[in-house]
Amino acid sequence: MVNNPQNTINLFSEIKQLIEEAKQAVAVTVNAATTVLYWNIGDRIKKEILSNKRAEYGKEVVKSISQSLTEEYGIGWSEKQLRHCLRIAETFPDKEILYALSRQLSWTHFRSIMYLKDDLRRDFYIEMTKLENWNTRTLDKKIESMLFERTAISKKPKELIKNEIKLLKEENTLSPDLVFRDPYFLNFLGLEDIYSEKTLEDAILRELEKFILELGQGFTFVERQKRMLIDGDSFKLDLLFYHRKLKRLVAIDLKLDRFKAQYKGQMELYLRYLEKFETEKSEESPIGLILCAAGSKEQIELLQLDKSGIRIAEYLLELPSKEILQKKLHKVIEIERKRLETKKLW
Repeated sequence: MVNNPQNTINLFSEIKQLIEEAKQAVAVTVNAATTVLYWNIGDRIKKEILSNKRAEYGKEVVKSISQSLTEEYGIGWSEKQLRHCLRIAETFPDKEILYALSRQLSWTHFRSIMYLKDDLRRDFYIEMTKLENWNTRTLDKKIESMLFERTAISKKPKELIKNEIKLLKEENTLSPDLVFRDPYFLNFLGLEDIYSEKTLEDAILRELEKFILELGQGFTFVERQKRMLIDGDSFKLDLLFYHRKLKRLVAIDLKLDRFKAQYKGQMELYLRYLEKFETEKSEESPIGLILCAAGSKEQIELLQLDKSGIRIAEYLLELPSKEILQKKLHKVIEIERKRLETKKLW
């Protein structure tokens, strides 16, 4: 029987896939076992510390155990590592939940997430890491850039945030409030102080991969300068994307100045055109994102843009310091939550 080269290639591909799948399964098992081991160690130390009411006892235990483990097993059991073990046991008291998460997140993921201050932030980053398959480096960048505080969801009351994260966790349902951000960081575009809308658009397309990374996973580029012929007049939308999870077109309009009320009518025209002529039956209604150099909070609130399927966001061409960004975002979140609470009373 003559050997068919194609059969050999196919056989090799199948065997290679089996090996890769086995390696991945082993890696998941080892990672889960390692994370659970660290949890067990932390939980045991925690119980020991709680059994003794002396304030200094915890430090003494950690130091003593670290020395003994290092003598027995070598490096890797520093006091810092044992404090990590303590932290994961304190942050995730339910071992079953921890074990389930350890099948999807690595120990280094946990190490980044478990030091976040509150449950909402932790749950947000856990679910987004699972959804978008972030490695630890990407997760750290998202936390550093205050992604949670930049999403629309962070401005909502805490109960609504919990419900949306729960929907994402249990039903894999992603809402626009989890997708869209404000502001967007476009510092990678390398633009000078003076530029035009076309220059901004060209720079985005030149750095499309980085732009999509800032938008978030799920976005696919469709078209630039999307032409729409309405009543004999020609209109052009700057950028058109599609979001796979939201199952809808996303129209992006770029503005060099502050948001103005007339931008709403322009975007509504684009969205209704896209809904009528470009949207498939299985898709949701298109959504619009107007990227401006600055927002106009009062105009945006009065126009009730959220009811029109339109999002407004600022873009920053230079990254502010973390302190300034933190102060600004926390102030915005506080104002928006108070506004929503006042709205409820009415």
